[in-house]
Amino acid sequence: MKIHSLILGAATTGCATGLAFAPHASAAVSDEDFNSLKSMVQQLNDSVQSLKQEHNQDQQTIQQLREQLGQTQTLATNAVQTAQAAQAQANKPPSGPFATHNFSMVGDAEVQYGKVDGSHSAFALADFAPIFLYRANDNILFEAGFDVMLQNTGPGSGQHASGSSTSIGLSFAQLDYIYNDYVTIVAGDMLLPLGTYNERSAGWLTKIPDAPLLDDQILPSSGIGAQLRGAIPVGQSGESLTYAVYGANGPSSMDGSGNAGQLDLGGNVGINDNGSSDNLHSHPSGGGRIGWFYPWKPHYDLELGISGQTGEWDDAGNHLWSAAVLDAALHIGPNFEAKGEYANTWYGTSDSGTIHPHGLWVQAAYKLAGLNLDFPVVNNLELVGRFDNLNDGLGAKTDRYTLGYIYYFTNTLLFEGDYEILHSSDPGQNHNDFVLQLSYGF
Repeated sequence: MKIHSLILGAATTGCATGLAFAPHASAAVSDEDFNSLKSMVQQLNDSVQSLKQEHNQDQQTIQQLREQLGQTQTLATNAVQTAQAAQAQANKPPSGPFATHNFSMVGDAEVQYGKVDGSHSAFALADFAPIFLYRANDNILFEAGFDVMLQNTGPGSGQHASGSSTSIGLSFAQLDYIYNDYVTIVAGDMLLPLGTYNERSAGWLTKIPDAPLLDDQILPSSGIGAQLRGAIPVGQSGESLTYAVYGANGPSSMDGSGNAGQLDLGGNVGINDNGSSDNLHSHPSGGGRIGWFYPWKPHYDLELGISGQTGEWDDAGNHLWSAAVLDAALHIGPNFEAKGEYANTWYGTSDSGTIHPHGLWVQAAYKLAGLNLDFPVVNNLELVGRFDNLNDGLGAKTDRYTLGYIYYFTNTLLFEGDYEILHSSDPGQNHNDFVLQLSYGF
């Protein structure tokens, strides 16, 4: 705008000056000079017109930018309002009986076929083990697991009544409250962190159909109580320390006495046959686990843990039952795994002094896909072996050797088989057997 005014002023001044001096200089101005001046005035006029056009274009561009800015501000405002509405909806707790989008069911199912020395071969197990998960909100979780099995109807010892029966067992039922990133509060019928097998023993994940002897016979799998647990990261490599501290009712005595042979690892749930609700002895047990997980690159990691529990077991509260467990797990690449546990337990008795049941198991598995062979069937196979032994503290000692395989139809549909060689000082337990199992995890 200023350039435009200056040029017009200069042109006007030049014309006025020329007119003022025209009478005096008319004789001295030639046609050539007049044409030159005329050409200069025309150029100035063209420049003014060009500046006018550029100015108009600038105004149009500014107007377009203003309109685009207004549209951008509107879109940004709408996006903020939409995000705020979505966040408010996400934070709104579910209400009403149809708020089931936070509910899911997982678990596994197995069918077994087997034969024990001296007995007939048969389909020996049909098991359905659902786990129900419910998430009330970001911090409150509930989980419960069941075992539903079909079996012959009593009385055992090679005989049975007509028909069959279905048994339903509650494996665990616990409420989890996530206090923060490092602490979770658990209460209910909890899977006890004595070693790792109890908490990681879903049928289709164990690689061998039956449980190790020590986890099956000398350690409790669950207990009524409360627990604090969590993990603390160490550094930036994925290393972490895990912990669990709990209190539970603990074992009990089947006849109420403190005599040997009367220990019941899973019978003290706080509700008696007469309807009363109390602990079978005066004080609960206490326990916990500390673990260290160290990964040094993908698929390569080591986990070590130590756990224990102690507390009264007889009704009079005169004797303690205690356990100490060491566990370890190693992964070398995606195809090799080794793990195991050692457990030492002891409890005082009124008639036989202190009894020391103890045992261990060690298991290794290798997926043949690691051989890089171009055989589809072979690549779906995993070989597994386990050694476990048990001393029940009452005179029976047992060693068991297990060799088996897993064929993966998919990651969750497995066909397992193993052959077990068992040597025991108890003649009634000294036998070999084989088991085939079809497992499905969902």
